[in-house]
Amino acid sequence: MNLEEIKEYIKSKDGVLLYFWGDNCGVCETLRPKIKEAFNSNFPKVEQLYLNAKDNIEVSSHFGVFSIPTMIVFLDGKEFARESRNVSISQLVSKIERPYNIMLG
Repeated sequence: MNLEEIKEYIKSKDGVLLYFWGDNCGVCETLRPKIKEAFNSNFPKVEQLYLNAKDNIEVSSHFGVFSIPTMIVFLDGKEFARESRNVSISQLVSKIERPYNIMLG
């Protein structure tokens, strides 16, 4: 997906997770299945997009991604959460839980 398609996708969905990862990133590889599981269990209405930051430079630049992994959560087209590098999954879930339940619950 190019930048314009991703922007339209975010606008058209109730919730979107953008997960930026990179090749040879051990943290990215370890965190990805845990994030996927946490979102599938807690936020089933949030669509998940996993983007290689190096292969999507224009998208990464547009969203201000300067380190990997970076997760950006959009609800109703607006950014609600952003986490990078060493992420606490429980803190990310807690940060999103209330607005998710109000808007999409």
